[in-house]
Amino acid sequence: MSRNKTIRIGLSARLFHPRQGATGIESKTLQVLEQSIAQWVMSRDVLVLMVPSILKDGPIHRSNIRLRDYAEYLDGLVLQGGADVSPEAYGEEPLHVDWAGDRVRDAYEMELLHEFVEAGKPVLGICRGMQLINVAFGGSLYQDIPSQFTDASRHQAEAYDRHSHGVRFLEDGRFAHWFGQADGGEVVSIHHQCVRSLGRNLVVEAVASEDGMIEAIRHSGTDFVVGVQWHPEFHTPGREDLLDCSPLLEAFLSAARNSR
Repeated sequence: MSRNKTIRIGLSARLFHPRQGATGIESKTLQVLEQSIAQWVMSRDVLVLMVPSILKDGPIHRSNIRLRDYAEYLDGLVLQGGADVSPEAYGEEPLHVDWAGDRVRDAYEMELLHEFVEAGKPVLGICRGMQLINVAFGGSLYQDIPSQFTDASRHQAEAYDRHSHGVRFLEDGRFAHWFGQADGGEVVSIHHQCVRSLGRNLVVEAVASEDGMIEAIRHSGTDFVVGVQWHPEFHTPGREDLLDCSPLLEAFLSAARNSR
């Protein structure tokens, strides 16, 4: 593996904050990545590095490293799934305490997104990552699909990564070109929030087959800023009922290669 040719992809961290009254590791801030997303990106012999959130005046050691430095060093960014995006990020109050989201993670990932866009590096958002891209460009979300989206089909179930539904690509869109067809397919769905109003310069690339919910978006003013509401990393080999998302990964990595 040549260091000069190997693509380096950054993966945003999931944040787990200290739990009140906890001891041991749960009394600390944890920054983690979910194994499946790392393995999916690494399946093309790509180096994956988790990008930690940065405290400018850390309580332990100060550092001059900035998120901008990661955007300059790495070739692309994946924003992984996790906690809700806070409604406060798009000018609303949480309608339920469980939907308050994580403002700390929102701020960290929005800065990370901004730096990669400024550096001309590709960004792929998955589930929460797609929602964050939409909000970062001025869009909004439905805080809760079952209570706010009329006639919605099921997008989340106790089966978790065994739950799926159909999506279709928009004709003449970038996804239809990458996948070679507009029919789409079955995708793993685990979300109770979704895009309500699109952010600036964002276009729809895919919708849910049954209810028309936005399932993929793309920024029209950049080379590659793309979000998917589904989880391609859970489309494991052998599950022939699910959409093969290799074309999406290849398009992202091609953009990363071209950004060097």
